Amino acid sequence: METNGSHGITVRCKRIILFPLPFQGHISPMIQLANILHTHGFKITIIHTEYNSPNPSNYPHFIFKSIKDRFSEITDKLPGNLDTNYFLKHLNESCVDSFRDCLAALLAESGEERVACVITDAVFYFAQAVADDLKLPRIVLRTSSIGCVLAYNVLPFYSKKAYFNLTKQDSDYEEPVPEYPTLKFKDVVKITNNPQGMGDFTSNMLSQMKASSGIIWNTFKELEECELETLPQDFPVPSFTLGPFHKYFSASTSSLIVQDRTIFSWLDKQPSKSVVYVSFGSVAYITESEFQEVAHGLDNMGLPFLWAIRPGMVVGSEWLESLPEKFLERVGERGRIVKWSPQQEVLAHPATGCFWTHNGWNSTLESICEGVPMICSPWFVDQPINARYVSDVWKIGVLLEDGFKRVGIEKAIKRVMTGKEGQEMRDRITCLKEKVNLSLAEGGSSFRSLNNLVDYISSF
Repeated sequence: METNGSHGITVRCKRIILFPLPFQGHISPMIQLANILHTHGFKITIIHTEYNSPNPSNYPHFIFKSIKDRFSEITDKLPGNLDTNYFLKHLNESCVDSFRDCLAALLAESGEERVACVITDAVFYFAQAVADDLKLPRIVLRTSSIGCVLAYNVLPFYSKKAYFNLTKQDSDYEEPVPEYPTLKFKDVVKITNNPQGMGDFTSNMLSQMKASSGIIWNTFKELEECELETLPQDFPVPSFTLGPFHKYFSASTSSLIVQDRTIFSWLDKQPSKSVVYVSFGSVAYITESEFQEVAHGLDNMGLPFLWAIRPGMVVGSEWLESLPEKFLERVGERGRIVKWSPQQEVLAHPATGCFWTHNGWNSTLESICEGVPMICSPWFVDQPINARYVSDVWKIGVLLEDGFKRVGIEKAIKRVMTGKEGQEMRDRITCLKEKVNLSLAEGGSSFRSLNNLVDYISSF
């Protein structure tokens, strides 16, 4: 049986099994990838954990299979414990048997299309051994930048040098890291509060990426050309850069949080490129004092702003209780606060002038795709790496180097929103936006990479 894909590519009708990590920043690109592959004629089955499970009714063209993850056993440690390695290690140990059983059952089903391969999030490193045992090719989806993986591959997580324990008082704090000079020591400090655990995790993940049948990246060649050229030296498996995934569909979403769409009538009233959009993602937490500094910084600038404050984001607070006294009265109609926003559409709105972000990779890509310069406040793992690329390599944003201080916040907003420097950032990110569109167009780098991936999977 054969079917024509959306670009006229003829592929054999085979089934692909996908296995996303159950966090917003990982579920979204995996679902987007599933949709992309479905349009090219593949049947899609998604194995998912009970924790943060997707809503099958939103994707009637996919088959969903739920597996036990025992994540409820450790959720009492959220949000106080931000050692992500703890949760990732748990998932890699608790999902082994249920994933193996589910995958084996799917392979044994009669009358169904043959399974070509399994695509798992790279963080599920245990899945390589399972796939090998079942003699099924495993392709990994890495939901970060290539630069992040290259940095992880060389950072000295096990070093006895106090790389991860430096403070502002140390002379090396502002200096480049010898192993990866794009980063500064103060960026490395933010990546993890548990270098031993992070070292164990990255070692497992990277070794199993190298053992896989291929790597899919949610990036595009023109953004990370140098990194892509050096990648094969350490990762000698096929790589496919077919991103940005979300651009294949109009405002596609797999949000686990209800989005507030009432904001658009307010945005429509704001001048072009005047609004500061603030969102720190679906996982990071902020202290009460940091929250108040953000509020004062936005208040003092006098610009219109849209602020997405996730319930529970402020430690010890349910939602807005920690705002400065009379803050809402002072800002009035100049500011809008929502619990969650349809981010892709907000960034695409003509009124949006800059994006104050935690620099998760999805958010960073979405900002690039819409030509919106960034203010960067990274928390952990890949975010400090993404932020350093935004500020120092691509030069399309400003990094808040010293955390949340209202004076620094005001200076950063001013740098991005006004003057020659801000216009230069806008020009550079507009150029990248144009390169995104060219990469996705027929004959472009992402277009060709997707075709190569389709052919590769069809060959199994």
